[in-house]
Amino acid sequence: MAVHKPSGMPVHRGGRESASCTALLQTLRDMLDRHVYPVHRLDRPTSGILLLALTPDAASHLGGQFRRHEVDKAYLALVRGYIPLRGVLSRFLRPEDKKNGLPRFSITRYHRAESVEIPVPMGRVSSRCYSLVELHPETGRSRQIRRHLKSFSHPIIGDTTYGDGRHNRFFREAFGCQRLMLAATRISFLHPHSGHRLHLSLPPSVDFCRVLVQLGMEAEGAQD
Repeated sequence: MAVHKPSGMPVHRGGRESASCTALLQTLRDMLDRHVYPVHRLDRPTSGILLLALTPDAASHLGGQFRRHEVDKAYLALVRGYIPLRGVLSRFLRPEDKKNGLPRFSITRYHRAESVEIPVPMGRVSSRCYSLVELHPETGRSRQIRRHLKSFSHPIIGDTTYGDGRHNRFFREAFGCQRLMLAATRISFLHPHSGHRLHLSLPPSVDFCRVLVQLGMEAEGAQD
């Protein structure tokens, strides 16, 4: 099954931040009255498509596709600055949950979908520019997209860990943006039983698209 995870909802309980929050897995188990198995993850502040399995066999099959990089995923992100039209972000990333873990190679391909310049000064600059980017991670490291874009000097708007506090504050005050502007919009994988390739897609949620509209960017078919 695939669901649209909202921004701010943790996939499962764990850690101080999500201990008191409603977790997606528990919500789905209560709704379906059965166990569900996550086969990949989305960070708590990221919204979009999340794939789950209904049986252990399906979970094992789908998990193997993720490990072998046979699953294609696409994300949309609103970032600071005028990012180049297209490119590849790659670097070695150290596991965040292991103090002594070895760095692992990671790669994300991207292309710029749209950009906008707004006449609002910041410091010595008389205007500021933002880009809407589609990203395709080819590896699945922890917070890979967020860390890649930070290292490329184009952090995601609303990212309180890897972002730019001045721009985050501007978006909160000017546009009421209270979320990370990152959304998983497409996923393609082999069905665990039929073997047919499935292509699932959905537009970003309403709160994501509302910010784009206020910037004068295209935002069609928002999901509430």
